[in-house]
Amino acid sequence: MNKNIAVVGCGHWGKNLARVFFELGALVAISDPHSNAVNELAEKYSVKEMSFEDILDSEDIEGVVLAVPVPLHAQMAVAVVRAKKHVFVEKPLAFSEAEAKWVVEEAKLNGVKLMVGHLLSYHPLFLRACELARTELGRVGYINSRRLSLGQIRTEEDVMWSFGPHDISMILTLAEEDPVYVGVEGACLAQAGILDMATISMRFQSGLRADVSLSWLHPYKEQKLVVIGDKGMLVFDDTKPWPEKLALFSHSARVSGGRVTLVKADIEYQKLEELEPLKCECLDFLEVVNKDLNPRVGGEEGLRVVRTLSKASLAARQFTENRGGSK
Repeated sequence: MNKNIAVVGCGHWGKNLARVFFELGALVAISDPHSNAVNELAEKYSVKEMSFEDILDSEDIEGVVLAVPVPLHAQMAVAVVRAKKHVFVEKPLAFSEAEAKWVVEEAKLNGVKLMVGHLLSYHPLFLRACELARTELGRVGYINSRRLSLGQIRTEEDVMWSFGPHDISMILTLAEEDPVYVGVEGACLAQAGILDMATISMRFQSGLRADVSLSWLHPYKEQKLVVIGDKGMLVFDDTKPWPEKLALFSHSARVSGGRVTLVKADIEYQKLEELEPLKCECLDFLEVVNKDLNPRVGGEEGLRVVRTLSKASLAARQFTENRGGSK
C-alpha cells in the first residue's frame, strides 16, 4: 500500500482512525487545530502535523479521512473533493439531505471517490447476518435495533444523528429499500432541544416494519439487532464476546387446524474469523485510493441514511409540537 493518507480530526474516533492507518503503513499526516492530541500523535506515529489547507495543497496526499464535528462534514468534504482527493467522511455524511446531495454531486463532478464511515457495514458478523437474512429467515417482517449507553453526550447533534446512523444503515441494508414512513418519539432530559433518547419507527412498502431505540442516558450499554423472519430469527449483539455475537434461531410458527404452534430450535452461534471492523473499513478506503475502486459504502448509501435521519428529525419536531413543546 502507498503511504498517502491524512487523518483530519484527533478526537476519540480520529485517534482510532490514525492508529489503524498507521498500522496499515498508510498514514502520512494528521491535522486538528482544536486538539492538543495532534502533537502527541504526530510524534507517536512519526508523521507530519499539517493544516487542513496544506493537506489539500499536498501533491503526495491522495486520500483524506474526516473525523470532525458533524456540522463540518459537508463543507470540508467538498473542499477535499475539489482538491481532487478521495475522501472518507465519518458518519453521518452530512447534517441535512441537501448537504449530503451536494457532497455526492461534487465528488462525481470532480471524478473522485466518496466513502462514508458506516462501520457496521464492514463488520464480518453483520455481513454474515445479511446472508442469513436472505437465505435462512424466509420473509423478514420485523427488525428491532437498540443502541443504548451512558455518556458520550453531544452538543452539536442529538442522539438520532450521533447513534442512529449505525442502526439505520444496517436496517436499510437488510431492507434493500427506503422507508415510506418514519415516526419518532423521544425526550430531551439533559439539554433543552436536543433529544437524549428516541425511538424511530420505520415502515416499508414491502410490509417490513423496523424500530430503533437510542439513548445516551441509559444505565448500561446495549448494542443489539434482532431480525425476525417467518422461518427463523437472528440476533447480532455487539456487546457479547466474538463467538457469541451472532446467533441464529431457526424458530418457526406453523398453522394447523386454525391453531398456531411455535416450533423452537437450538441456538446456532455463527463462527467466523475475528477481524477488527475498523481495520476492514480502512483497508477498503486504501483499495479506493490505490486502485480507484468503489467503496463498499459510497456517497449514495450515505445519502440514503441522511435522508432517513432528516425524516426522523422532522417527525421529532412534529412529535414535540404535538405535545405543546414540552420535553
